[in-house]
Amino acid sequence: MEEPRPEDLRARYAERLRAELAELRTASEATRGERRPVTLDQQSVGRLSRMDAMQGQAMAAATEARRAGRERAIAAALARLEGEDFGWCDGCGEFIGLKRLDLDPVAQRCVACASGK
Repeated sequence: MEEPRPEDLRARYAERLRAELAELRTASEATRGERRPVTLDQQSVGRLSRMDAMQGQAMAAATEARRAGRERAIAAALARLEGEDFGWCDGCGEFIGLKRLDLDPVAQRCVACASGK
């Protein structure tokens, strides 16, 4: 299989990565209020309601942490895309493959290296 040229990879993945990054940032901003600390005012909220609010806040914080990790991965993929490292396996140095990149353009390892084979 012939590996695509860097400019072909940029044309294929750059806009998709930028769009996903914009979506993640929009979602992060939209859920900012859900991650604020829960006010523990005994008069306004009952114990169970506070526990529910704290659980909701913890779930929102965990979601934000996963979102931030994906943002970092996308930013790194965009940086690799601007150079000539995008699409090449960090493990063996071979081309990752378009099918794998189509599934997840931030992939940094081929299937064999990712599975530890």
